Amino acid sequence: MYLKNPSIKLPQDPDTIVWKYLDLSKFLELLLSKKLFMSRSDKFEDQYEGTFSEPTFEEIKKLSINNPKFLSYYKSHREKVVISSWHINEYESFAMWQIFTGNSEGLAIQSTIGRLENALIPDKKFKQYIGEVNYIDYKKEYIPFDDMFFPFLFKRKSFQYEREVRIISDISDSNIKINDGMKIDVDIDQLIEKIYIHPKSENWYKNLVIELVSKLGFDFTIEKSDLESDILI
Repeated sequence: MYLKNPSIKLPQDPDTIVWKYLDLSKFLELLLSKKLFMSRSDKFEDQYEGTFSEPTFEEIKKLSINNPKFLSYYKSHREKVVISSWHINEYESFAMWQIFTGNSEGLAIQSTIGRLENALIPDKKFKQYIGEVNYIDYKKEYIPFDDMFFPFLFKRKSFQYEREVRIISDISDSNIKINDGMKIDVDIDQLIEKIYIHPKSENWYKNLVIELVSKLGFDFTIEKSDLESDILI
């Protein structure tokens, strides 16, 4: 279990369903290594990732007048924070299939908030939290900065469709060096509740995934996505 932070928002129901959409190679790497890949926050496509809204930035600039290192620390801190993103949704998302699986050979991990919490294996070398992302107007709304995790739990409103929950690790106090990201230890059986195969995949692909998962010693329920059906009226 990870340490809870009462200041970080998370759905109260531990059975809230979350998803991770990925390709087969990344999925197999997860099973083989039993480690979850976390992306470095400043390597995300969104250039605002881990930054502040305009009202907050103005306040930080005032605080930095007599302490220039204050602002530079916030900028460099992004290099020391890694993130694993999950999508909250009761059902599969057609949009997420389109965005995160570039062909018909992707798959989706179905989990829950409670499973994510239980899957994390504590590591004394860094702090780690799970939080739900807040979507705000960066020109008008304020992001608190009394906790170093807060900038990574806010995104612009144009990203609301992501409905994101994040596992966030801060390695600032460790000697760990990262390039694009790092892997953290997880309990795979806790992390994964069910696997869904891409809606456009062939039956041979589903059978391949079932065989590979079985040979690796796991017995997850594996289903073909029902977003596309053979039954047409």
